[in-house]
Amino acid sequence: MKENEGGSFVISLDFELMWGVRDKRCIASYGKALEKVQKIVPETLALFENYGIHATWATVGMLFCKDKQSLLASFPKEKPSYDDHNLSPYATAEALDDSQAPYYFAPNLLEQIKQIAGQEIGTHTYSHYYCMESGQTKDQFEQDLDSAIAVAQHCQNLHTHSIVFPRNQVNTEYLQSCAKRGLVAYRGTEKSWFNSAESDGATSLWKKINRTLDCYINIGGHHTYETHEMRSDGIHNIASSRFLRPYNQKFSFFEPLKVQRIKKSMLFAARNNQLFHLWWHPHNFGNNTEKNFENLTNILQYYRYLQSKFGMQSKTMQEAANSL
Repeated sequence: MKENEGGSFVISLDFELMWGVRDKRCIASYGKALEKVQKIVPETLALFENYGIHATWATVGMLFCKDKQSLLASFPKEKPSYDDHNLSPYATAEALDDSQAPYYFAPNLLEQIKQIAGQEIGTHTYSHYYCMESGQTKDQFEQDLDSAIAVAQHCQNLHTHSIVFPRNQVNTEYLQSCAKRGLVAYRGTEKSWFNSAESDGATSLWKKINRTLDCYINIGGHHTYETHEMRSDGIHNIASSRFLRPYNQKFSFFEPLKVQRIKKSMLFAARNNQLFHLWWHPHNFGNNTEKNFENLTNILQYYRYLQSKFGMQSKTMQEAANSL
């Protein structure tokens, strides 16, 4: 980043639909939120276009497919051998029927994203691959990533440059594999003990409590980054600053605290020429949709203020990496 810039504002969205749903959840309990994604994505794009926002849509490779036939044809040769077989989506994929397509495929939405200036379509791996769960291997990850890159190229003529690891399981042993395949950026975790990357089963309740509290009050710092913290000889770490938690009706009293926490860190980044990285999932807006968009609009309006006052710039993950 240049010295005359007022910091960078990076947004990434984990675009995964049902491929990111945990084994204990199903369409019956989760489907209503996913059904709204067909409307949420265009509305989000309209906001981004209005406020000049560049964003990275980290997309599960399976979403690029148009139907079950094209999905099966894009499978990697070797599938992940998780100890917990429920983590693998392949049995679900093989049992799909046409009526479930809106929950699992999104080529129409990806085409819309491509049409809006400043939008990057990155990868969220091919199968929502969990890089720190026991049983899987580096070779299996590489095959998964190859499939993700190939399906993006085949279905949307896209070259992939950024990666977001599912469940933020950043396995540092796999980063060189990403760099060798032309990826220049990944989203690392926040600089605090309770946000360190690990398998889902290893995350303690105390860590989860602290992660939640940190979204409302500053207990872990601003999680903004200077150039030297992101730069790497291989693939740059465009680390997370804050997860935009969805609106919670039961705790609506605390919503202003959540938004204010984000804005204070954005201000800190702008004043100190640092990077602030906000992320969420499109389906997070499926419930309380209007309230979630109100919060997002509030944040984007504040970005416009920081842009005019300090020269803050909106960047995709790839653009942030290229500026280093």
